[in-house]
Amino acid sequence: MISKALEEYIKTMYILKQQNGKIRVTDIAQKMNCTKPSVNKAIYQLKDHELLNYESYGTIELTQKGEDLAKKVLEAYDIVYLFLKEVLNLEKEEAQQEAEKIKSSIGDTTANKLAKYVHKVLGFNNLDCNYDIGKEKCRCCVRRTISKINERKR
Repeated sequence: MISKALEEYIKTMYILKQQNGKIRVTDIAQKMNCTKPSVNKAIYQLKDHELLNYESYGTIELTQKGEDLAKKVLEAYDIVYLFLKEVLNLEKEEAQQEAEKIKSSIGDTTANKLAKYVHKVLGFNNLDCNYDIGKEKCRCCVRRTISKINERKR
């Protein structure tokens, strides 16, 4: 188990990989508004947990285990955001800020139950994947749910 701070690093690395095709220390530091030495410390801790591969001054590559964890962290954010935005009717910016804070405080069991509740309240009772935050398919279910909500609003 890694700290919530390290989860944020792995999530940021995954996002940078998706956006840029590569992960660089400088980009991580800029995106997270921190120093390069802080990023390097996190990289070596994540490497010790076998979440990424890295050689000094080389490329940063997420392992499959690292990618899976990053997707799980993003999924938890999506579920909390969806709850705050669509169920509690918070404004988009406030929901984003609050989701970031809340998702780092909840565990998998809570995230699973929250996801099932959100989908039930929004009328999407039959999740295609029998929701479990540990599965990548779940993030797709959340995206489909958000798309359906947006269609209803039109």
